[in-house]
This record gives sequence, structure tokens and C-alpha cells, in this order.
Amino acid sequence: MSYAAGIDFAIGQDRHDPCARFRDEFYFPEKPASAERVLYLCGNSLGLQPKRAAELVKEELEDWQRLAVEGHWKARRPWMPYHENLSADLAGLVGARAGEVVAMNSLTVNLHLMMVSFFRPQQGRHKILIEKPAFPSDRYAVVSQLRFHGLNAADALIEVAPRENETVIRDEDVISLIAEHGNEIALVMLPGVQYYSGQLFDIAAITDEAHRMGCIAGFDLAHAAGNTLLSLHDWDVDFAVWCSYKYLNAGPGAVAGCFLHERHGRDPSLQRFAGWWGHEKATRFEMGPEFHPIPGVEGWQLSNPPILALAPLVASLDIFRRARMAQLVTKSRRLSGYLEFLVNTQLHEVFEIITPKEASRRGCQISLRLRDGAERGRALFKRLPDLGVFVDWREPDVIRAAPVPLYNSFEDVFHFVQLLKRLADS
Repeated sequence: MSYAAGIDFAIGQDRHDPCARFRDEFYFPEKPASAERVLYLCGNSLGLQPKRAAELVKEELEDWQRLAVEGHWKARRPWMPYHENLSADLAGLVGARAGEVVAMNSLTVNLHLMMVSFFRPQQGRHKILIEKPAFPSDRYAVVSQLRFHGLNAADALIEVAPRENETVIRDEDVISLIAEHGNEIALVMLPGVQYYSGQLFDIAAITDEAHRMGCIAGFDLAHAAGNTLLSLHDWDVDFAVWCSYKYLNAGPGAVAGCFLHERHGRDPSLQRFAGWWGHEKATRFEMGPEFHPIPGVEGWQLSNPPILALAPLVASLDIFRRARMAQLVTKSRRLSGYLEFLVNTQLHEVFEIITPKEASRRGCQISLRLRDGAERGRALFKRLPDLGVFVDWREPDVIRAAPVPLYNSFEDVFHFVQLLKRLADS
């Protein structure tokens, strides 16, 4: 796509954008008194609230008020099967089949549950491969699992990092490392999109190599679900976990999601931590002492889901269904490409983009590093909120900006870069 620098280009793109109408279905933060406008480019940290979310939460509160316990069966959206109503839309977002996805718990809880089942270290095959630097919660979870099994992270943790003087990890380096150490690796645990750089990994190729070497392939999709096109079933991924408060717009601390390939979901002999909501539905209320898991990923559920917390996800998934993920990704690539173009043509001497240049190797996030160093970058970042700009800072030296296709516009991107220019010149 060809870009132009002026505001007329941005206005024209927004005028012909088939996704522009969805912007009006979200609430934006209040505008600071010192700002001309609000520029929210922080959906990679917390998605905006769908306007319908409050209505759906209110409906559940009303049904609780008027029905009490009978709301489990008689609410407008009965609570007993409530989470099941989300599964088809979640499956569509991540490229899964029925029975392979469920909304439950939080991301790290789900990661631990999956590692209980799929990190089973044996003599000689006891290592876990992650990226460096991994998101801290993932690393904490992985290291704690190693320790739980009596293993030393210094010996059993393999970290793949960018090459010297490079900012992203090469997929071929990941695959090469798996090929070299695959006989020792029990689990390959990587992100779909790397939180710091915004790099999109080649999930299919990594999974293929992991399986060729006899390893389990699991992925953290916190920054990928609702951001990129995914085909988890067809890629033969073993398991994946994600949160719902970033691109899925379900609110702070929202109920997370989990994918489990159907070949594992059909295996009741797999070790797991069990809870009553994972017990087969037909006999759940017979209260028997023996656990009989539901086939599929639902068999990994522990407790009944929090209905009030799931309601905003219903609102968001309805928007995704109407917007269609393929169309959103097309817009996303144009938006992030526009941001890249403006930074490279107007701020190249000030900012370095550390996110991959190829649209196919990133989501909507563009990570910016101030060439003058972290101290000045941090100082510039702290001035942005008063100007109505919402982005985030990740240590040691990166400003992350995410033009989200559901609610961001080309004009947002244009004005963001103009503000960066003003601050850089001051």
C-alpha cells in the first residue's frame, strides 16, 4: 500500500474504511483539559470498553435479583451453560474446532493447568524452551514448574534470544535450536506475538519442528488473540492460552481463554488438576467421588465461571463476529504500516522501530525506541498522558503503540506522530 504524509490521506482512508463504524461501539477515556483530543493506542495493554458491556452486566444483575438461584436455568442467558455460548466465537478467532476452546480462569492459571498435563519431564527429556526476554509471568510460571519437578532452571531452561545487534528473534534460530536440543526438550513454550518487540512468531513452523523432535508445542497468545489470524487446529498446536483484556476488550482482569487440540481432549488418561466444573455434565450433580472429565478442553475447568465477568466478553465477541477477523487484520496491516511510514519519514532521526518491517511478521503493535536513550524516552513518555495520548512504556527503553483496527483510525495515527514530533522538537 502507498502512503502519503498529509492529513488528507488519513481522512480519505477513514472515509472508505469498512471497519470505521465499529469505533462508535466503544467508550474512549475522558479527554484531559490540556489535550486537544484523545488518542488511545494502548489496546495491547487494555482494550476499550464496548458500550454494550454495561447493559449485559446489568442484565445479569437484574436476573440475579429477580431469579436468585433459578437464574442458572431461567436467566435470559442461563448461567449453567453460559460459557458455552462463547465457545463458537472464540474458536473462530483462534482457528479452533468445537470443543477445543473454553473461557476460564486467568492466563497464568491456564498456563499452569496446561503444564501440569503437558510438561512431564523424563530422564533426558526435561527442558523447556522459551524466548528471552519472555513476559515475566510466563517465565515465573515456567521456572516454578521446573522447581516443582525438582529441576534447576540453570540447567533445564533454554532461552532463545535475538542475535547480537538485532531486536527480534529469528524464526530460523528457534527452529535450529529445537533441532539441536529437541531430544532434551519436553516443552516449547513461546508467545504468538512477543510482548516487547511486537514480533509475530511462525507458530506453524515452530510447531512442526517441535513435533518432529518429539516436543510439546504450547503458546501464550495474550498479544495474538484478536490481533492476528490464527489456525491453531490446522497448525496442530498442542495447547495455547490467552487473556481477554487486551485485544478482546473484556475488561481488566477478564476471564481468559484456553485451547487444547482435540486429540488431547479426547484422552481422559491425561494427568490434570481436576475440579467439579470439568466433570461430565450429565452426572455433575450426582456428587459422586470419582472424576469423569468432559471430553475436550472443558474437562480442564475447575470451577463454575464468573458470569458478571464473562458478560463484557459476550459484548466484545459480538463485535468481532460482525467485523470479521480477516477484515480487521487487513485494516491492521494498513494502520501499522501507516504508523511505520510516518515514523520512518518524519521521525527517523529520533525513533528506531524495533518491530519487524514485514507486515506478516507483526500484529498491530509498533515498538519505538528513542535513539537518545532510555532516560529521554522515559521522560518523553511521561508527557504524553497530559496531551491525551495513551500508549505504554516497557522497560528498559520502549514505547509501545498499538493502533487497534476495531476502534483506531488513520487520523489517530497521524495526530499521534505529529504530537511525537512536537515533543521531540521541544
